[in-house]
Amino acid sequence: MPPTTAQVTAGTLRGLAITAAKRSAALPNVPTMAESGINGQESETMQGIFVPAGTPPAIIDRLNREIVKVMQLPDVKSKCLELGFEVVADSPADFAVYIKNDIEKWAKVINDAKIEKIK
Repeated sequence: MPPTTAQVTAGTLRGLAITAAKRSAALPNVPTMAESGINGQESETMQGIFVPAGTPPAIIDRLNREIVKVMQLPDVKSKCLELGFEVVADSPADFAVYIKNDIEKWAKVINDAKIEKIK
């Protein structure tokens, strides 16, 4: 969605549906795929910050606190929304659960479609 949000807002493109589970605040008049009658087609663009394995918890906590502060600044939130991103700045544990669930979801898609690794 981020690459097309400006064009949909400007009216040069018409948004038929978004693949997120809920409508986007950036494009509130564009329905979800499920609202359009197409179920099971959820996909989102996730952005995140990772650190090397073994990074001390104190450093992770400090980075998380500072990143959450920055992401909550009105101008940062506004710019993200303008680009089509909704800010979700939560805990490293919540992010890990999100990543785990996403891996499981896409692993199922890959297995169900019988997609094989290129050798």
